[in-house]
Amino acid sequence: MKEVISKLQKAFENRLRLGVMSILMVQEEVDFKFLKEKLNATDGNLASHTTALEKAGYIAIKKQFIGKKPNTTFKATAEGRQAFKEHLKALEELIKNI
Repeated sequence: MKEVISKLQKAFENRLRLGVMSILMVQEEVDFKFLKEKLNATDGNLASHTTALEKAGYIAIKKQFIGKKPNTTFKATAEGRQAFKEHLKALEELIKNI
């Protein structure tokens, strides 16, 4: 069981980070407003967790202006997709072996 637990990614332990990655696994790219609404998150909380995922190399953040309004979009990186798949696989394995 210790081997399986060690395969879990600490970066995905928080519900917001788990939610962000879950959404980005099925959506190619989403904007800040979409994530905020879907995850029922505050601006600051979402910003800090997406920054943590970016620092881990799991998501890419693109900031731009559309007209005069700022727009931030998020996309899972190849590394992030692989790490999240491995995390889910480890969760499944953990559940099966209890």
